[in-house]
Amino acid sequence: MTSPISTARHGDVLVITSNNPPVNALGGAVRQGLDAGIKEAAGDDAVKAVVIICEGQTFFAGADITEFGKAMAEPLLPQLVDAIEALDKPVIAAVHGTALGGGCEVALSAHYRIAVPSAKFGVPEVKLGLLPGAGGTQRLPRAAGVELALEMTSKGDPISASQAKEAGLVDRLASEGNLLADALAFANEVAAVRPIPRVSEKPLSADPAVFETFRKTNARRFRGFDAPAANIACVEKATQVPYPQGVQFEREQFMKLMFGVQSAAQRHIFFAERKASKIDGISADIQLREIKRVGVIGAGTMGGGISMNFLSAGVPVTIVEMQQEALDRGTGVMRKNYEATAAKGRMTPEQVEKAMGLLTPTLGLEALADCDLIIEAVYENMDVKKDIFGKLDTIAKPGAILASNTSYLNIDEIAAATSRPQDVLGMHFFSPANVMKLLEVVRGAKTAPDVLATAMAVAKKIRKVAVVAGVCYGFIGNRMLMPRQVEANKLLLEGATPEQIDRVHVEFGMPMGPFQMADLAGVDIGWHRDPSRIENIRDQLCAEERWGQKKGAGFYDYDEKRNPSPSPRVAEIIEEWRTKTGTAQHEVTDQEIVERTLYTMVNEGALILEEGMAQRASDIDVVWIYGYGWPVYRGGPMFWADTEGLKKIVEGLDRHGFEVAKLLRDKAEKGERFN
Repeated sequence: MTSPISTARHGDVLVITSNNPPVNALGGAVRQGLDAGIKEAAGDDAVKAVVIICEGQTFFAGADITEFGKAMAEPLLPQLVDAIEALDKPVIAAVHGTALGGGCEVALSAHYRIAVPSAKFGVPEVKLGLLPGAGGTQRLPRAAGVELALEMTSKGDPISASQAKEAGLVDRLASEGNLLADALAFANEVAAVRPIPRVSEKPLSADPAVFETFRKTNARRFRGFDAPAANIACVEKATQVPYPQGVQFEREQFMKLMFGVQSAAQRHIFFAERKASKIDGISADIQLREIKRVGVIGAGTMGGGISMNFLSAGVPVTIVEMQQEALDRGTGVMRKNYEATAAKGRMTPEQVEKAMGLLTPTLGLEALADCDLIIEAVYENMDVKKDIFGKLDTIAKPGAILASNTSYLNIDEIAAATSRPQDVLGMHFFSPANVMKLLEVVRGAKTAPDVLATAMAVAKKIRKVAVVAGVCYGFIGNRMLMPRQVEANKLLLEGATPEQIDRVHVEFGMPMGPFQMADLAGVDIGWHRDPSRIENIRDQLCAEERWGQKKGAGFYDYDEKRNPSPSPRVAEIIEEWRTKTGTAQHEVTDQEIVERTLYTMVNEGALILEEGMAQRASDIDVVWIYGYGWPVYRGGPMFWADTEGLKKIVEGLDRHGFEVAKLLRDKAEKGERFN
């Protein structure tokens, strides 16, 4: 097999080039080739300096993910970077694209770094529950300063070449398209400079208060996660002990994380997200339908958010409303959202105008005749949706894809309102649609394979994480939410409080509990709107106009800043309903809440798999991570069930008299896992 690494002499400089598409991942063959190149330079007196550079779209963009969980070929990355740094001839890392993870550590081990202005540097290992384990936590603060090293290691976000230059991580900026020539000139310039500057030999100290302040400032963001704390501890250690002891501490912390549940969960989601885009039974090279223009019906919160996804991706959108006032309001909100993004520096005013310039607002469905994909985003009413699809059937051009943004309703029934059910499917966006990453793509009984494949490809283009779901009430995410809500409401009658139930969920790692979520979304969502018809606690709250945060009262009372406090009135209402229903009271433990609200979700997930409504267990995990705020360090409900032990889940469900899904019980009895 040809090595991905080659060497070539340019005068006194040895250029070591990597060509390992697509991202020059630091796999075994690359590491061996780099090591051989460094040895070649060491053994040849005619070589005065070395340049490490990559062909293709990027510098080394991290580890080779195909090596995860396998025995790795030597040299391992820590050995390799030490060998690069130990060379007694100057080594220049010439960076374009992204120097991420191990790639950033290779750059740090070089004696000098030159980068094109468009390059980026980062150590995203924390996003996989890990830390840069090849001296990265020890070299980075020495090269770029403690504050920046804390930001980069604990949050995992990359920085630009200009930021890196300002911090001292990059020595020189090259001109775009001229990296090799500029790197060679730099190498010749420093070839005779002694002593050779080694990052690991730089002295480092910092005020201990820096670390305490950083931890406090980011406490909310890091809540529940192990890896950020370990990254911070390693950077702190770099300021306290000599480099060799710091590296030893880094290695110990790395191994703890590597074999911990959280990193396993985060790596599971990393692979699950990639797997979710694969559609069982459909060839990867299927001919897709061309999507040049998109139509959106409804300019409300959802319709506007959906439209923004396409506009931001450069796809023209025709948006339809029934009334001019609603149309103006909707397009006004879209512009305001874009301008808010521009105010934060994430878009230029020109990009805002370009996006809005691709929007065609209109009051007539007839304007959708030239659209290749039409997404209906009106309120959840089957008759209204069927009426719209019946009209679209006569307006849309042949081959246009007709999608509904329904979050619960039957796609097959909607498709039956047309003469082309093969062109119909669900595209369930999550609110706010321009922010939330998840998209459930719902395959109807008659949805054509190329329609499904095109919808998944469109999702990728608008930077969504898409999961294929089958037709059932609530699809994957909302269907699993239902047993949680039902049990949470029963627990109120049996002796729990909204505060206790929400606290258990927040301590588990959820952004909020079921009653906090109801208050945020609106307690009145889906309410029948008849104040005289009171059949449960929620009906009573709605009848009293306790609709949640927007009214200053829901399951909680809210002050003018929307800070919640337990509500004496809600306690009274719950007590009234306990008496009215004659529900027996008992002391509800936190564990009972977990078993009845979270174990039941796992059970519903097993039913979804059993019925073929999801392709794989990991798809369910992706839905809950990206759509509902399930803590990523727990890997999604099905992965979490595996870590809890399916036998324990089944015992908990049996204890409370739930009907256990056959798939779940079978797996528990055989000692199997979902993932």
